[in-house]
Amino acid sequence: MSKTRNAHLAALAANIIFAASFSFIKIITPQYIAPFGLNVARVGVTVILFWILFALKPSNAAINRKDWGRFIICALAGVAINQVLFVKGISLTSSIHASLLMLASPIFITLIAAWLLKERLGKKTVAGMLLGISGAAFLILMRQEMKTATDPVLGDLLIMMNAISYAFYMVLVRPLMAAYSPIHVLRWVFTIGMFFILPIGWNQFVAVDWAAIPPIGWFSLAFVIIGATFLAYLFSIYALQHLGAAVTGNYIYTQPFFAAVIAMVFLGEDFTIQKGIAGMLIFTGVFLVNYKRNANRSVAGLRVVEKP
Repeated sequence: MSKTRNAHLAALAANIIFAASFSFIKIITPQYIAPFGLNVARVGVTVILFWILFALKPSNAAINRKDWGRFIICALAGVAINQVLFVKGISLTSSIHASLLMLASPIFITLIAAWLLKERLGKKTVAGMLLGISGAAFLILMRQEMKTATDPVLGDLLIMMNAISYAFYMVLVRPLMAAYSPIHVLRWVFTIGMFFILPIGWNQFVAVDWAAIPPIGWFSLAFVIIGATFLAYLFSIYALQHLGAAVTGNYIYTQPFFAAVIAMVFLGEDFTIQKGIAGMLIFTGVFLVNYKRNANRSVAGLRVVEKP
């Protein structure tokens, strides 16, 4: 009973951390660190932490030769493209917009799984996809002034592209998660992904004036790197092991709520009726997509394990 309770607390904590990261990323970028430079810091430190964890608890670190190609593709889709679009998108749009749009990730995962894995789509699933995508389109196209968004349309589009890239990653990573431990997969995906991130963000990283970053900036940076890109993954893996993919994945529904509250408190963002309508459309769409899905077939349920 204690393990189950702790697993639920771990899943909730992971999603609160993920939700808070939307606001803390906006605090640090682009004001103190340019988005691509933040990606270098985020991925680089996370790789170091994963290998320190490996040094403290050694295990077989090898990758089968036949799996190298899939690891590289997963690193490209799940770390390089995903991280670059995510951080850049958040820097341009609002935290609330980004969190609501990311809620649509399971819809794209299901759609891509149907395409690549030939999974059948029922009527409820198709209806859910149409509702979710309609809600996302409504959110992107609505004309509202936002205090923290410099280019909300472009930012929203980048967040959507990030969700699609991440959906490809989640479908492609499934065989690796079945063959290796989750930490083993994450460690190598981030390590390989770092080599894609470095040439993209190195110039912005070395241009950072570290002395000019105030305490709130350092706290935000530490939170994004250590909290949202390392600890939250470990919490998610623990929850997955004790609760299963379906239950752990359901905690994704809490993210927009926490993200909205945190953004309103720390960034002064507004939650409008229009955003609420868009959020309900997306939420209902995701619910229908996952309606009565078997835990063993739930691709979306794995989402919480991987997302930063």
